Amino acid sequence: MTESLKATLQHDLHDAMRQRDALRSSTLRMALAAITTEEVAGESARELSDAETLKVVAKEAKKRKEAAAAYTDAGRPELAEQEQAELAILEAYLPEQLDEAALAEIVDRAIASVGATGMGQMGQVMKAAQAEVAGRADGGAVAAMVKQRLAG
Repeated sequence: MTESLKATLQHDLHDAMRQRDALRSSTLRMALAAITTEEVAGESARELSDAETLKVVAKEAKKRKEAAAAYTDAGRPELAEQEQAELAILEAYLPEQLDEAALAEIVDRAIASVGATGMGQMGQVMKAAQAEVAGRADGGAVAAMVKQRLAG
């Protein structure tokens, strides 16, 4: 059996610490802290599944992407570079992102499976599409594609 994503992150953190790679170490520490926070949130502590861990890593990557854009807009390229470097490290743990054609195909299948005819069923289509996308595309991109297909 392969090791869990969390175990892989912890192993890679130890390697980065041995190699004295400060950027990689701090980025993996932040990701593991976010995972731990998610594990203890709610009624009782629990171990996250790989799918749930992947969602946390994807959320952390999205934060880095948004921060990099904000720093670029604010004229702080040195801070934007730091965020982009962290994003590159996190993206290595995410599944390959879908291209627009593959995403359109998934959305079309979701629309057909739900039998959606208009914007009123957007929530149902999103639920079906997100289940198949599973972290391989940003939720905003999926929502935009669903709106485009249902409106058109």
